[in-house]
Amino acid sequence: MKRLARGLGALALVALLAACSERYPPPPEARIDPVVDVIQGIEFVDNYRWLEDQESAETRSWIDAQNAYAETIVGQGPVREHLRATLRDRLDEDDVGGIRKIGDFEYFTMRRQGEEVPVIYRRPAPADDDEAEEPTVDEEYEVFMDPVDLDPTYRTLIEMMGASPDQTLMLYSIRQGGADELEIRIRNLETGEDLPDYLPNALYGGVQFDEEGTGFYYTHRSRVDGPRVRHHTLGEDSSEDEEIWGEGYGPEVFAGMNRVGGGRYRLYSAQHGWARSDHFIQTGDGPIRTIVEGVPAHFQVRFRGGQLFIRTDHEASNFRLVLADPDNPTPDAWSELIPESEDLLESYQFVGDKIVAIYLHEVENRVRVFEMDGTPVGEVPVPEQSTVSVRGAGDGKATLTVVGYLTPATEYEVDLETLEVEMTEPPEGSPEGFEVTKLWFTSTGGARAPMYVMHRAGIALDGSHPTILNGYGGFTSNIKPSFSTTRMAWLEMGGIYAVATLRGGTEFGEAWHQDGMLENKQHVFDDFIAAAETLIEEGYTTPDHLGSNGGSNGGLLVAAAMTQRPDLFRAVLCTYPDLDMVRFYAFQATNNMPALLEYGDSRIPEHFDVIRQYSPYQAVRDGVDYPAVMLATGDLDTRVPPLQARRMTARLQAATASGLPVILWYDARGGHAAGRGRPMTLRIEDTARELTFMAQQLGLEAAN
Repeated sequence: MKRLARGLGALALVALLAACSERYPPPPEARIDPVVDVIQGIEFVDNYRWLEDQESAETRSWIDAQNAYAETIVGQGPVREHLRATLRDRLDEDDVGGIRKIGDFEYFTMRRQGEEVPVIYRRPAPADDDEAEEPTVDEEYEVFMDPVDLDPTYRTLIEMMGASPDQTLMLYSIRQGGADELEIRIRNLETGEDLPDYLPNALYGGVQFDEEGTGFYYTHRSRVDGPRVRHHTLGEDSSEDEEIWGEGYGPEVFAGMNRVGGGRYRLYSAQHGWARSDHFIQTGDGPIRTIVEGVPAHFQVRFRGGQLFIRTDHEASNFRLVLADPDNPTPDAWSELIPESEDLLESYQFVGDKIVAIYLHEVENRVRVFEMDGTPVGEVPVPEQSTVSVRGAGDGKATLTVVGYLTPATEYEVDLETLEVEMTEPPEGSPEGFEVTKLWFTSTGGARAPMYVMHRAGIALDGSHPTILNGYGGFTSNIKPSFSTTRMAWLEMGGIYAVATLRGGTEFGEAWHQDGMLENKQHVFDDFIAAAETLIEEGYTTPDHLGSNGGSNGGLLVAAAMTQRPDLFRAVLCTYPDLDMVRFYAFQATNNMPALLEYGDSRIPEHFDVIRQYSPYQAVRDGVDYPAVMLATGDLDTRVPPLQARRMTARLQAATASGLPVILWYDARGGHAAGRGRPMTLRIEDTARELTFMAQQLGLEAAN
């Protein structure tokens, strides 16, 4: 019966495609100008290399035409208006950030309903013995920094970073649009003026004042030269900043430094992609000593109470926690504090005199409490299908925040002695009439993984439901239960939303990650395809109602799945994506070079043999019935070069024979950190456009 249903679905799809081929206008023309690359002795012809020139008049004209075409395809119908209204109601809510007490004031960010971007305010701090109350949107506060003063278009973000030891200076960052780069500035809190000192727009991390407050440390990451830890002395030119550490590391490495133990120690780290990290320690101005180096494993080093706590998957794929002496930190002197278990030790927190450890069990969090000597206290009960975080609440208590696919953030108080749990902040806006099905699927090599399928309660499994399948699969990222108002808008219209667990994360340990990287990257696409086939086999949807959605590495995922199985999907939403993996190594001006250690490098023959088989841009073939595709990117994506989405759009528009539209929405000030560089109105509009496209293509109406 399933084969018959699939066959009837295919016939229906053919009829639908025939109708669609007459409905959509042709896309803008893109000039063909072949460029031939020879890589590992194989020729690759690229007709659209000219679109890599982002500033040329021809490229800009093509982008403008693509945006106009996208708007023509999506249109301004009732579905889009419904989604605008729904998203405005759900997203445009009062938002108050956490409080930073600096000197005599409390600083916090706040965006009131109807405002475009958050503003930094301050108010007098209460007496030391008084408990601070949360700021309320009904009160007026002193405006400390308003980003609109820098940019009336609301595309500039200001964020606080830290204060000097004497509490008179504040480090803060300025981000343009969605770019990864920041500008670092220093404000005198007494005068309200900025110091002449600043760091120009670039990639920075670990910015912190030194012990005396006469300067600050930071890590500058060059995409050409690699990362360097530096020190800036106030009053001097930043071009003369002292280089502290990092010489010899290339652009494929992330590096950083953290001062601990009241400044007595410095911890240095070098992360080689997402599969290995090295760590070092320095006492005062003494020599830098090795904690661990050259071991193919992850190490997370923290300092507390005169000891080093190291979370590692060395000899423990699911991670364990070990102790080290700062004066003798090498692995042969480590002692095991919390051994590896069947579940992944994802993180831990020190709360009072306890260690609260968060584990991952079949992609759902569990919470266990330990004494400081590693003695188990017990497990804290948490709801199923949840993601949790924990923080101290004083008096032997912890605050546990729980979120699920259908449950907004809910706070509980946990007594760490009795492990009793009491809800302290009920969730707001919990949806009713929906449910989540945990559906297991099997992929290549017998790999089994869960997929979470969200839908209205009691739906008929007749294959009729417009469905979006989402995934990521890479860079050790664990995709866990989360609440999304955008996803809820889709569900409320009658759609299904599914999230697949894929190799490349560490949901089942480091072995799971490695089974989805480098030469094993195809396994990730196999998993996604297997998840899609399972949705169809179980009767949730059919290929003519199935869409896929992914961004960044997830954009690579949905593009690769589409080029390998175009018959499986009706629509694809592909945002800020990696697409040309064959030439990935060449995009050094704007790319994230450490990702070469995850994806592989075509200059290495064994990597090339795998990459050329799945690289989506090279996998597009003329005359294939591709799904409807919407790509999205922007000029300020300085992590994943937007030139990839531009060229992929032109290639797909020329190649597809389905008659379904291929569109590109291009934001001239958008980037990979888009969520941090968009005003509320634009955020709503962009999301409504994307969901409208998927709804139109999958047959979801606003009235459902």
